Amino acid sequence: MFNEKRGHKAGWDKDKLVSRYVTEGSKSAPHRSYYYAMGMTEEEIHQPLIGVATCWNESAPCNILLARQAQAVKAGVKVGNGALKGSPREFTTITVTDGIAMGHEGMRSSLVSREVIADSVELTMRGHCYDALVGLAGCDKSLPGMMMVMIRLNVPSIFMYGGTILPGKFKGKDVDVVNVFEAVGKHATGEMSDEDLHELESVACPSAGACGGQFTANTMACVSEAIGLALPHSAGAPAPYESRDEYAKASGQAVVDLIKNGGPYPRDIVTRKSLENAAAIVAATGGSTNAVLHLPAMAHEAGIDFNLFDVAEIFKKTPYIANLRPGGKYVAKDLFDVGGVGIVIKELLDHGYMHGDCITVTGKSLAENYADVSFPADQDVVFPISNPIYPTGGVVGLKGNLAPEGAIVKIAGMEEITFEGPARVFDGEEACFQAVQNREYEEGDVLVIRYEGAKGGPGMREMLSTTAALYGQGMGGKVALITDGRFSGGTRGFCIGHVGPEAAVGGPIGLLKDGDMIVIDGDKGTLDVRLSDDELAERRKNWSPRENNYQSGALYKYALNVGSARDGAVTHPGAKAEKHIFVDL
Repeated sequence: MFNEKRGHKAGWDKDKLVSRYVTEGSKSAPHRSYYYAMGMTEEEIHQPLIGVATCWNESAPCNILLARQAQAVKAGVKVGNGALKGSPREFTTITVTDGIAMGHEGMRSSLVSREVIADSVELTMRGHCYDALVGLAGCDKSLPGMMMVMIRLNVPSIFMYGGTILPGKFKGKDVDVVNVFEAVGKHATGEMSDEDLHELESVACPSAGACGGQFTANTMACVSEAIGLALPHSAGAPAPYESRDEYAKASGQAVVDLIKNGGPYPRDIVTRKSLENAAAIVAATGGSTNAVLHLPAMAHEAGIDFNLFDVAEIFKKTPYIANLRPGGKYVAKDLFDVGGVGIVIKELLDHGYMHGDCITVTGKSLAENYADVSFPADQDVVFPISNPIYPTGGVVGLKGNLAPEGAIVKIAGMEEITFEGPARVFDGEEACFQAVQNREYEEGDVLVIRYEGAKGGPGMREMLSTTAALYGQGMGGKVALITDGRFSGGTRGFCIGHVGPEAAVGGPIGLLKDGDMIVIDGDKGTLDVRLSDDELAERRKNWSPRENNYQSGALYKYALNVGSARDGAVTHPGAKAEKHIFVDL
């Protein structure tokens, strides 16, 4: 008679694990034959099957070492917890790397890739009935995409960041890829020679790893620890450091513990309070404005309402204390050298800016995870709360008659946070970039780039090429730029993104004309155009929707389904509408 309980021989009761559908009982004989074909032993087949998902590829340095780290995760899964072990099953998904996609049509794929990453990992997990997930990600949208699917499936999960790049050196100063984008603007004005530009591009990115400043990747890496989905201190070490492999192995072991202990699961961890913790770490580190898209999207997967304005409320009351680029002086490696993001977390916890009782993947609270961290002396990478760089967060939410659904601006490193000037309107980034390159604008202008929203673009492109060119021309604080698209985490200057409703759905940004006076007030959190309601209503009568160039394929499907930037630019109804959770199958 066939042994229906072979899973017990491996030390596990698989009656409630999803993998029972493909490993247990006579009906699973065909499925098991495939595992034997891959060299798995009978014991390995009857252990929990743990997905080890990476965004490894040869597209960019952010991802190139993830395959190595995955092997360390798999080793940890195989070691497990004493007699209890898991069977790792490695698979990969896509990434679109913003540094290469930036400034051309390829950037339309970037935000869309977040959804494809989450969806493709979901389908792999569902299709093969994996019991748990360790997800490794290295580049901007892959971090939130991987965390989103963990929350969506609600299987035992550990997130791990692939690590930051090391800083480059140019003429004795630390540099990164944003310096190269800004150098394009300097080159266009004759301020930088061909030879210097070539030298800079050759040395700016000297190793594997994600962009070194507090751009989107490092911002979301800090979020992974603050929200509790990653092991404490795992976000810090640069990608080339072998200590990352130790954290990878520990992540593999930790996910086995989560199965053994019955949690905590991602939806135990991602709560309203932990989302507030995540927003606080973004504010305190002067992080990327893209977090204002990603945190609501992660909340959506848990069925929690947490939109742009909720994030902005946390920003408004959290001091900015980490002196990180692009607004500050240092890069992620410097933060690691003084103790890592744990220093910022502990300082926020000690002064009541984070909820210390939130549970994390360790099974301990956030406060317990960082209880032994002490604030380092004689350094200016992280400032004490008693002497912050700025009393409120590095990113500010805006609202007004030009942005009824909100907008976002990064004020970290800015001295003036109010601006008023005439609109110079462009339909699409290319037209604006060309005008900037040709110096066809005036000091005091407000450059408006519209029809670049999630639906209208489609894809909500980042505008780093344009903003970096402005900064390279020395005009970073002398003009403003607003868009219904996005900005890179590396953007600096008076740049406002996520303006909603977007132009494609008839938002006020689509009604602007050259010369309209725009008023931005970062102190009050407002974004207005000096037009009456009657005038806006009259212009709306003459507005009609535009058809974009993408009428088939992935971008077409995305444009049909994507929602407002205010709510995270999500493409499905989320946890509130689900009938069952995968982990409960």
